[in-house]
Amino acid sequence: MSTVTQMKCACESCLCIVSLSDAIVKDGKHYCGDACANGHPAGQGCGHTGCGCDK
Repeated sequence: MSTVTQMKCACESCLCIVSLSDAIVKDGKHYCGDACANGHPAGQGCGHTGCGCDK
């Protein structure tokens, strides 16, 4: 049995892979940062290189 230590950000349009130890957890889902966790309230992306999520 292996232990999962990383997973895709729960934001649908986000491409980031997050470490479970570093993720922002909201409603039981793991996000790469506050922008994704809060649903991109100002339309901003997560700011990570190569990722264009904004919704």
